[in-house]
Amino acid sequence: MVALDLDGATDKDGLMDRRARALDLPGWFGRNRDALAGSLADSLAGHTVRPEGAVERGLPIVVDGRLPYATARPAEGETAREVFAEAVRRTPALTVALALGGSSQPRADLPG
Repeated sequence: MVALDLDGATDKDGLMDRRARALDLPGWFGRNRDALAGSLADSLAGHTVRPEGAVERGLPIVVDGRLPYATARPAEGETAREVFAEAVRRTPALTVALALGGSSQPRADLPG
C-alpha cells in the first residue's frame, strides 16, 4: 500500500510534488494529469513501482487529507479525482481509495 497524504498541500505544484514522492515517480514525470496517469500505468507495466511485488498483488493507494484542498480549489480537486479514476481505468492492478477524513500524519512531516 502507498499512503499519499495531501494535508497542507495548497496548490497544484504541491499536490504533484506529494504524488511524485509518495509514488516514487521517475524524475522525468511531467507533473500534469496525463503524465501522472501514464507514469502509474508505465511503472506497473514495467515493474518499477514501489513497493516491490505491487504488480503481482496490485497496488492500493490511499489518498488522505484531500478534502481541504478539494474544498479550497474545487476544480483542481475534481481534476485530481479524475486523474486517479483514469489511472485506475488504464491499470487494473491499481486501486485508489480517497479517504474523507483529515491527515493521519503530523503536519511537520509533510513538506510541500
